[in-house]
Amino acid sequence: MWWLARKGASGFSGSSTAEEVTQGIDGSRLTAIVTGATSGIGVETARVIALRGVHVVMGIRNMAAGGEIKDTILRDNPTAKIDMMELDLSSMESVRKFASQFNSRGLPLNILVNNAGIMATPFKLSKDNIELQFATNHIGHFLLTNLLVETMKRTAIEQKKEGRVVNVSSRRHKLSYPEGIRFDKINDKSGYNSLSAYGQSKLANVLHANELARRLKEEGTKITANSVSPGPIATNLFRYHSLMDGFVGLLGKYVMKNIQQGAATTCYVALHPQVEGLTGCYFADSNLAEASSQAADPELARKLWEYSSNLVSNHRD
Repeated sequence: MWWLARKGASGFSGSSTAEEVTQGIDGSRLTAIVTGATSGIGVETARVIALRGVHVVMGIRNMAAGGEIKDTILRDNPTAKIDMMELDLSSMESVRKFASQFNSRGLPLNILVNNAGIMATPFKLSKDNIELQFATNHIGHFLLTNLLVETMKRTAIEQKKEGRVVNVSSRRHKLSYPEGIRFDKINDKSGYNSLSAYGQSKLANVLHANELARRLKEEGTKITANSVSPGPIATNLFRYHSLMDGFVGLLGKYVMKNIQQGAATTCYVALHPQVEGLTGCYFADSNLAEASSQAADPELARKLWEYSSNLVSNHRD
């Protein structure tokens, strides 16, 4: 579509694919974790960065589905270095177990792609009694990043190579609740709106990346943290919203990106040399983009960090 084809400063556009934006990049000395790598853009992200030589660890909830994805990737790319480990982002116990097992393996970690997500679900609480979208899309990744960041710091020092944290957000971060993050009403069923709650969790992804970037920069650590919007993509994320699901089914292929285009920005920010040194930024269509005013609010980012830290510390095993 014409609106996807306009190239930005990077030389890429919304119609660029993940393979195109990583063409010629050698990632053979890198190790990455990709969460939610069993569906949609998560699969394509894992496949393409493995194609560039990166050792990919798929953090996934459904191990049977993961096995099929891994086999498919290896069938098409027999030299791919790809592993899978069980990870349920809605459970802090599962996140802690995953991080502990990964760290105990002594592997380096150059890239963390916080991709897994759910969208517009009916109101439900996670195992830790946190609204499910906020728990899965934000809190799980917040905790995971905290538990893996020391490994990333060590890797950056040992390899003298920049580490990268990539939070997969959404354009919907601009359509959260009016107050942005409902700190006092996260679990309020009476005021719950499934799409606003999704927007809230995606806003949290951008705020998390920004505050993480600030803290890492303050430490002088050679790790960047950025957030990305894949753009409108026809995926099964819409399965909980019948009207949108119907729209996607009828018109999606005409007005939305395909999976290969949807994974491009994630792969670009994870691997491309143009992104080196950029941190606390928001990307869309494989170019720098402007996030919402709420997403750019440093005080809101700090408040969310403190709120999230308290939540995870209060739910220790």
